[in-house]
Amino acid sequence: MSHAATAGGDVSPNRLKIAFATLGVVYGDIGTSPLYAMREALHPVVRAGGDLRLAVLGVVSLLIWALLIVVTLKYVIMLMRADNRGEGGILSLVVLVETLLKKKGGIVLALGIIGAAFFFGDAMITPAMSVLSAVEGLSVINQGFEPVVVPLTLAILISLFLFQYKGTAGVASLFAPVTMVWFAILGFIGFIHIFDNFEIFIALNPWYGFRILVEQPGLALLVFGGVFLAVTGGEALYADMGHFGRTPIRIAWASVVLPSLIINYLGQGAFVLSHPAAVENPLFLMTPAWGLIPFVILATAVTVIASQAVITGAFSIAQQAMSLGLLPRMNITHTSEEEQGQIYIGQINWLILFGVILLVLVFKSSSNLASAYGVAVNTSMVVDSILGLIFFWKAGSLPRWFAIPALLIILAVELTFGMANAFKIVHGGYMPVLIGATIILLMMTWLKGRALLA
Repeated sequence: MSHAATAGGDVSPNRLKIAFATLGVVYGDIGTSPLYAMREALHPVVRAGGDLRLAVLGVVSLLIWALLIVVTLKYVIMLMRADNRGEGGILSLVVLVETLLKKKGGIVLALGIIGAAFFFGDAMITPAMSVLSAVEGLSVINQGFEPVVVPLTLAILISLFLFQYKGTAGVASLFAPVTMVWFAILGFIGFIHIFDNFEIFIALNPWYGFRILVEQPGLALLVFGGVFLAVTGGEALYADMGHFGRTPIRIAWASVVLPSLIINYLGQGAFVLSHPAAVENPLFLMTPAWGLIPFVILATAVTVIASQAVITGAFSIAQQAMSLGLLPRMNITHTSEEEQGQIYIGQINWLILFGVILLVLVFKSSSNLASAYGVAVNTSMVVDSILGLIFFWKAGSLPRWFAIPALLIILAVELTFGMANAFKIVHGGYMPVLIGATIILLMMTWLKGRALLA
């Protein structure tokens, strides 16, 4: 299939096959969020001695509506309409906006540099967070496994990065079936536990999420920091569009990923309502004892896949950054004869691996890393929304009366998440800020150097 056909909305005989393949590359990141999002969102309430019942209903409501507003509406429905010759991602959006404004550089390019830099930061934090959170499931089985969590995590991550040169086609064919099983099990476990307490369906009302912010704004911001973890990976959908195309990505989201996530979060909520002690680690504790070991193994495999989404996205962003003169030329290997968007960049691969290893060794647990996680992604998402506002105002590809209010609401939600993530900076969130600032400095230095040489 040609890249152009895949990238657009054309009907293709292979689109279901490609949609299945996206599960193995695009959706691993957001698919592993149930491992830690509910846990981290509820921990501030438990520490503060708050009303767990209202907190569960509020958190589940926030999780579901965050998926619907930030991921479904913003990325799947809206921003995927903004493609630059099939390519997605923040720098493609920069090019489109510059073309519409008939002006290069300035604030638009500056926003793109900031967004891209923090996306690279996310590409380092996501693998560390995802794999650590799964391997820690061994400690749920037996506390004696705790000393091997960090070494095993490092071994898994190093193996993943060594495999990257084979390209996303090989990765997708290997990982897609595993991820499909993961989503099926997430949905199945969630569905079973919904019967623990039908009151959880009240959480479908967005008021229960909003009331946390109204009644306890201080506590709400801490809760929001955990809720935001459920939408990390949403930006990878857009960045990976050049690898698979918008139509297959949309099909997989609507038919498999979104239903599985919503059902699982409802199940986790019902389980915690019925078993309050399970708030410590809902997903692992709601898994039957006989299935815990296979589930931990599967979760570990899928978190490796989760890392793939941002790694392939980072390759795409790096390629676009080179074409804009923001990064020096690097050796780009095209890993597919059929899809021109499927690439591998060795220098980027090893730099991200170095950052991942450093993060695992410094933070040592997913709870510690949760403090660092979210800041980088949140920054990229806010930049996406600002550029999206300019694009849809000028392009007219969607009616302004719909696109502008929708993106303003989304931006307000993301800025609220931003305030919540700001609390994390002193507890580890400084790390993605330092990474992002370093990359911004390097890009600006290179851009200035090229201007002087020109």
